[in-house]
Amino acid sequence: QVQLVESGGGLVQAGGSQRLSCAASGRTFSNYLMAWFRQPPGKERQFVAAIGYRGRNTYYADSVKGRFTISRDNAKNTVTLQMNSLKPEDTAVYYCAKLRYVGVNSYFTDPDAFDSWGQGTQVTVSS
Repeated sequence: QVQLVESGGGLVQAGGSQRLSCAASGRTFSNYLMAWFRQPPGKERQFVAAIGYRGRNTYYADSVKGRFTISRDNAKNTVTLQMNSLKPEDTAVYYCAKLRYVGVNSYFTDPDAFDSWGQGTQVTVSS
């Protein structure tokens, strides 16, 4: 079982940047697509970005495309979300997640396709 721990959240002004990191335990990290989801206050969890298990393919929600960048380092078992040009509507708890299927780069917008989640980190963007 892979365990995930996020870090890097906090308070930032609109237009600013923030970098989230996710550290994963386990030797099979590199076999799985990884993703970031977020849950704004009073709303359902929503897909933000995903990166294929080899790190070659990236996928983004339309709302963050061009502003957020996802990357991974399989040697260090880490996934990073660089967030630029932040907006108040980006305010949410951000979660790192591991896809349940080995060697697959699909189903990444469906929270039910993920079987390991971090505890979440709060990102608050002030206007």
